Amino acid sequence: MFTEYKNLPNNSRVWIYQADREFTENEINFISEKAEDFINQWTRHGDDLKGSFIIKYNQFLVLAVDESFNNVSGCSIDSSVRFIKELENELQLDLMDKMNVTFKDNDNINLVKLFDFQKFAKEQKVTAETIVFNNMVDTKEDFENNWEIPAKDSWHKRFLV
Repeated sequence: MFTEYKNLPNNSRVWIYQADREFTENEINFISEKAEDFINQWTRHGDDLKGSFIIKYNQFLVLAVDESFNNVSGCSIDSSVRFIKELENELQLDLMDKMNVTFKDNDNINLVKLFDFQKFAKEQKVTAETIVFNNMVDTKEDFENNWEIPAKDSWHKRFLV
């Protein structure tokens, strides 16, 4: 069952899907409608899940579930992945490529392949202070506090000079 993101507890589980391009305004409306529909029918072995979503920077879709209400199961995670793949097909975009890395350059969000990120780090175009998006966070609290962080505080630090 859908609930507002702000009403989910901090320990809610999150999954971050970064698109390989910005969403258009029409796509944001489409994704929002589809995500709410999906969450309203999302279950764990027949039991409702209390979930939500947000879209950040017109490029990231974040699904969230209140596991204090009901834990997610492998089947419910699989259904969310199917939902994401349907969005990819319908909108002709990539939301699941883990080899894409995003970082900020002032107010611009850059998306590059991991290989290019490594190259930028070596050339010091990306530094320890560059703000990166740590899509590996797994709770709402972590998402809100540790998603946009300096590269030196993230898994990205292994590529820094």
